[in-house]
Amino acid sequence: MKVSNLVKLIRNKPLKPMKRKQFLQQSAFGIFAAMSHQNALLAESQTNVTGKRFSIGACDWSISNTSNLGAMEMAKEIGLDGVQLSLGLKANNMHLRRKDVQEAYKSLAKIFNVGFTGLGIGELNNYPFKSDPQTDQWVADSIQVAKEFKIKAVLIAFFNQGDLKNDPKGQDAVIQKFKDIIPMAEKAGVTLGIESWLSAEEHMRIIDAVGSTHLKVYYDVANSEKMGYNIYEEIKWLGKKNQICEFHFKENDALLGQGKVDFQRVKNCIDEIGYSGAIQIEGAVPPGKTMLESYLKNNRFVRDLVS
Repeated sequence: MKVSNLVKLIRNKPLKPMKRKQFLQQSAFGIFAAMSHQNALLAESQTNVTGKRFSIGACDWSISNTSNLGAMEMAKEIGLDGVQLSLGLKANNMHLRRKDVQEAYKSLAKIFNVGFTGLGIGELNNYPFKSDPQTDQWVADSIQVAKEFKIKAVLIAFFNQGDLKNDPKGQDAVIQKFKDIIPMAEKAGVTLGIESWLSAEEHMRIIDAVGSTHLKVYYDVANSEKMGYNIYEEIKWLGKKNQICEFHFKENDALLGQGKVDFQRVKNCIDEIGYSGAIQIEGAVPPGKTMLESYLKNNRFVRDLVS
């Protein structure tokens, strides 16, 4: 069976706990193990390093493969440099923490020549970091996972149940939790990125209170536009303080470049602050259009924009 066909079989099947031997037989890692030794040596491990100023990726949850191995093949089909991986779901016990799952992703990275442009914990929107004790371990473990994949930043999400807007007690709780965990990030050389409905100034209240260069803003242009913030001034203000770890290029219900965000102005601001690193595509699928056709266009738009 072709690798691509096997991946299609597992793409929409969450990984359940199983013995290592069984997992290796049924996962893409088993396929990689069956490759010739020579081909394996020739296949260099892919990371977010492309040798260029920007690495263009997409969130696995935006390309129909949330916490799923199929994201790697889909990224290849779209033409992305890599994938922003999910640490996992509550249902699979944040399975990217498992070594066998990590090996499966790395194997597919070699097979499809697609890297890892980021890491995120989307489940924090349902199980809030500000109030759910189990999430402390998730965030702590994400640091080591990021280090394992040579990923520089971890997206810490604060939406839905985890929303921090107009919640000073929640913000204070998050500040203390970050203070407890941030030494691990500093030691590992990993940055934790806050993505929320907060303004640039509100984000900085948290960051200043924690007092670490390894806690920054994960800047999503569409979220800020929706909240009515001046995204161009925010990018420049935060960027001059070196407080943006990574960007989501996103639109709601429109292709990139055909919605409310002026991406040429965004690019100009990014140039002004001297940002280099990962740009993750998120959302940006118009009503009635498929994800794949939209992301082929979104990928081309971003590449033309930043070239």
